[in-house]
Amino acid sequence: MSAMCESTHKMCWKQSRIGFPFDPRLIPLNGIYVLFEKGEDAHGGDRIVRIGTHTGLDNLPSRLQEHFLVENKDRSIFRKNIGRALLNRDSDPFLAQWEVDLTSSKSKATNGCKIDVRKKDETEKRVTKYIRDQFSFVVILSARGKSDRLELEERLIATISLCMICKPSSSWLGLHSPVEKIRRSGMWNVQGLWKETGVSKDDLKKLQSLG
Repeated sequence: MSAMCESTHKMCWKQSRIGFPFDPRLIPLNGIYVLFEKGEDAHGGDRIVRIGTHTGLDNLPSRLQEHFLVENKDRSIFRKNIGRALLNRDSDPFLAQWEVDLTSSKSKATNGCKIDVRKKDETEKRVTKYIRDQFSFVVILSARGKSDRLELEERLIATISLCMICKPSSSWLGLHSPVEKIRRSGMWNVQGLWKETGVSKDDLKKLQSLG
């Protein structure tokens, strides 16, 4: 799996790298995004630390905006996980409140008054700064529909997570995550880790032809 992981990294390194600020209008409407984080290396280059995609048609630009622009951790599990790691690293008791999902009207009515709004907004800004300062990404185009794209995303995640070479640095923020799968995998992913079926050589050839 390490050889396929290296090939996947090399394919991604050839794509146009995007960092903040970026113009959402220039982001492909559909595809898979691959995140890199400063200070993280593997296979002789930047290490892949997260792979993601979108479910709605033509929704990739909006999904990336939810990560980089929209200060609402309940709309982005990636943002929520960054906040978890920052708060846990600081032994901040606000972590318990950060875990509360206020998406539903019922949760807002039940828990909204229990949340320190000032602290929540402050933490959202910390998360935003970290993401904008530390992460860049590439987009892998996919000619496939939603179900196939989600399946390909999962195989890519499996390939990276099973690699014996891709290890986080000792200073990687994710090592402070209260989520065990993030600490163990060295990735800001929880779903799709360590599955047996990774990407194939044919997958990479098709992806390279679309790039």
